[in-house]
Amino acid sequence: MGTLPLTGPATVGWGRMLGRAGTWAGTAARHGTVGAAESLRRRLNRNGRQPGRDRLTTMLVSLGPTFVKGGQLLGTRQDLLPPHLCAALGRLHDRVDPMTRAQAEEVCTHAYRERTWPFKEFDWTPSASGSIACVYRARLHDGREVAVKVRRPRIRERMHADFALLGKGASVIQRVPGMRKVPARRMVDQVGFAVLRQLDLDAEAAALTSLRANLTGLEYFRIPEPLPEACGEGVLVMEYLEGLGRFGPGELTREERRVLVRKVLHGVYQMLFLDGLVHCDMHPGNLYLTKDSEVVLLDAGFVVRLDPVVKRQFAEFFLNMSMGRGAECAEVVLQSSEYVPPDADLDGFRAGIVELVTAAHRRTAGQFRLAPFATRLFDLQRRSSVAAAPEFVFPLVSLLVLEGMINEFDVDVDFQAEAVPTLLTALRT
Repeated sequence: MGTLPLTGPATVGWGRMLGRAGTWAGTAARHGTVGAAESLRRRLNRNGRQPGRDRLTTMLVSLGPTFVKGGQLLGTRQDLLPPHLCAALGRLHDRVDPMTRAQAEEVCTHAYRERTWPFKEFDWTPSASGSIACVYRARLHDGREVAVKVRRPRIRERMHADFALLGKGASVIQRVPGMRKVPARRMVDQVGFAVLRQLDLDAEAAALTSLRANLTGLEYFRIPEPLPEACGEGVLVMEYLEGLGRFGPGELTREERRVLVRKVLHGVYQMLFLDGLVHCDMHPGNLYLTKDSEVVLLDAGFVVRLDPVVKRQFAEFFLNMSMGRGAECAEVVLQSSEYVPPDADLDGFRAGIVELVTAAHRRTAGQFRLAPFATRLFDLQRRSSVAAAPEFVFPLVSLLVLEGMINEFDVDVDFQAEAVPTLLTALRT
C-alpha cells in the first residue's frame, strides 16, 4: 500500500449527478414534510404520539452510504451533540437495515461464478449491517469458522455520484470571496478517495494484513486475519473471532477503563506517528473487546497511508502542542501550508497560534475538545489567507472519531502527555 494519490472520485456524467441531486432534494423534502406534520400534530394535541428519534438516521440511510458515513462520525461526539441524537446516530455504526438474502446471494453468486463455492455452511442472517457491506458467519470446507463481508450491490455508482456533486459544490465555494484560497475541492477529492476506497475489499484485505504486521508488538490489539484463498469480487473472508463484547465502559471498573483507554491511545499514536498507516474509522461499531480486555479492530475499510512529510509535520505539531510551545507550532503550520501570501499578517497569525496552544496545553480529555480547537486553528489560517495542507484532514478525522470514545471512558486522561514517548521515538527516527 503506497502513498495515497491526490485523486478524487471517478468521472461521473451529468445525468447521473443530476439524478442523485434530485434524490437528495426529494429525500430531504419528504422527511422535512413528515417532520413538520408531526410537529404540528404535537402542538394541536400534546398527548399525541411523539415522533421517533430515528427520523434523521432514516433520512441518512435513504440518502445513501456517503451520508451514513458522516452520521457515523457525528454519532461518536457526545461532547458536541445531545445524548439522544448520538444514540440515534449510533444506530448507523453497524445496525443499518441489512440487504435482503436475495441481494447477498446475488453478490456471492457473481463473486464465485468461475470458482468453487468455498463454504460448507453459510448463515444468511447478517451478524452486522453497515452502509457499504453486511457481515455474515460461515464455515469453510476445512472446518474453520469465518466472517464474510459482502458488499452491497450497485452502491459504487451512487457513492461516486455523491462525491462528484460534493466536489462541484466545493468548486463553487472556492469562488466565493474570502474562500478562494481554501482548498475545498482538493479536500473533498481526498476524503472522497479515502471513503470510496472502502468499496474495494481487496484493498481492505491488504490493510488488515499491514495493520496486523504493524501492531504485532502491541499484544492487547487483535485484528482478524484475511483469508485471500476464500475471497471473491465484493466478498472479503476473515477469521472469525469468538466471544467479542461491545466496546464501551459497561461494567468495567474505573481503573479498567483508565488502562483500556491508554491502550487504545498508544495504538493510535503508533499508527499516526510511527507507522503512518492510520485507521480513520475507530467508532464503536468497529471496536470490540475480548473477555481478556483485548482491543479488537474488525474493519479496515477506511485506512489511509500518510505521506512521510505529512506524518513528520503532524508529529512535530503534536509534540510542540504537548509541551506548550505555541511559537514552534505556528512555524510547523506555516511550513506545512500550501500557500502563504506575501502580505500575510504573520505576527498576528503566530500570536493567535500561541494563544490557542497555551489554552490547550496540559488539558485532560474532559477539558479539551478537538473540534473547537481545529475550528479555531482553521479560522486563524483563513483570516491570514494561509492555505492549509488538505493531507492533515486524515489524522484529524482519526482523532475526532476517537475523541468521543475517550471522553466516555476517562475524562481525566492526559492524551497529550500519553503521546510524548511515541512522538520522541518517531522524531528520532
